[in-house]
Amino acid sequence: MKPTRRLWAVASLAAFLAGVAVVTARPLLLGGAGLVGSWIVARQYRFYRALEETVDALAVEQSAVRAGVRTGDTVPVTLSARLASPSPLAVAIEAGLPTTAVADESFSLSLDPSTSATTRTVDVSWPVAGRHRFDEPTVTATDGFLRETVSLGTTSTVTVEPRGPRTIHVGEGGDRITMAYGEHEAGRLGSGIEPAELREYMPGDTADRIDWKATARLATPHVREYEAETDRRTLLVVDHRGSLATGRPDETELDYLRDVALATAASARRLGDPVGLRTVGDEGITFRLDPTATPVAYDRIRRRLLDLEPTVDPTTLDGSGREGRRRRTPTPRGGGFTAADARAKRIGLGDDDDPFASTLRPFYAAREGYRERIESDPLYGAVKRAHSGNTEGLWTILFTDDSRPAELRETVKLARGNGNSVLVLLAPTVLYESDGLADVEDAYDRYVEFENLRRDLARMPRVTALEVGPRDRLSTILSDGRAARGERA
Repeated sequence: MKPTRRLWAVASLAAFLAGVAVVTARPLLLGGAGLVGSWIVARQYRFYRALEETVDALAVEQSAVRAGVRTGDTVPVTLSARLASPSPLAVAIEAGLPTTAVADESFSLSLDPSTSATTRTVDVSWPVAGRHRFDEPTVTATDGFLRETVSLGTTSTVTVEPRGPRTIHVGEGGDRITMAYGEHEAGRLGSGIEPAELREYMPGDTADRIDWKATARLATPHVREYEAETDRRTLLVVDHRGSLATGRPDETELDYLRDVALATAASARRLGDPVGLRTVGDEGITFRLDPTATPVAYDRIRRRLLDLEPTVDPTTLDGSGREGRRRRTPTPRGGGFTAADARAKRIGLGDDDDPFASTLRPFYAAREGYRERIESDPLYGAVKRAHSGNTEGLWTILFTDDSRPAELRETVKLARGNGNSVLVLLAPTVLYESDGLADVEDAYDRYVEFENLRRDLARMPRVTALEVGPRDRLSTILSDGRAARGERA
């Protein structure tokens, strides 16, 4: 309990009377000071009892009209307070809005001693994506002499999605398909609910496994096998390097891929599959979570995906930290002697006087340079580290664009190793560039080039490759591009 100015004034009066009584030696004044002090104690007791009864009888609720919104949306939020009967105290309630929420006006309400219920609704905007939880409303009660503040009431949560794409296309060559993540089989027989095959009864089979309808139909005992159910270990690898920033605000390559990744994670959660996540920036892995099926893991994956922003390639920065021309790799000391030269020397190709070595040396150096470039690619490195342990039965889903085709091919080859399957969700850069539709024929040619890359990936065993992009821009490129080609022919 905290005293107000009125109570301090009364306490000052008691102290004044006591001081005068001592100075003037008048016990009557000292008795008056004692009566004032007793009144203060009694006032504190009555306030404590009234506060206890008010808090027990008070119901405070705060809720938003929608639990899911997009960044920048304005949603009405209602704050209500209700007492079983009027309280002798004046009560003020302040809403527990999240820090990132912005209210158009002060969001509070009050209950005077003659009022038992009140409600107020205020428009609240949500500029920051994420999962925001309300705090408990703050209740302040006073009788004019004493004041106390407590937290009381309900808390709710509002999930704010980034304002991104609304017409997402996922498909092959312009043909849309349904979401690639769904029900799946184990590929082996065992306990389950999906019938797999019928076979004759063998010694050792228990009687409860006999299919009596098939036995009556075939005149010999038969057993029905079922497809075994299993969880599918899934690893999401999301590329958020600088190239994924291509596109209009809130409609970049990363925005589209993020929405598909969120839908994929939600499907895995619904099926109870273990899901892991790797996010890859220009300098390597920025987040790592191995496949697991706990609610906390699903929430962490969702929050991380919502927080993703494109990184900046350090090789494109000038000395001031601004983006500039890509830095050139400095020439090694020692007359240009490289690591590839050292490897060539170790296997006997370092002798310049040997014609055979001189012929093979350029090819060997080129191959070594290509391998070094691939292994230095952040996406390739992230997948390599993720597959360095026991990855049998791991399904890898790559979310990236077509800006690095050679590195992407090697990454997919690595991910499908050990008999694993890969799903590649590719963002065609031509669909996102602001001036991508200025020359429809050129855009169509670039899309055909992308489609060749996607088909090359899809031809690999255990690999599915799909395109992700804005449906309207893809339709424009395909229809106008084909029409232009037809007219020219």
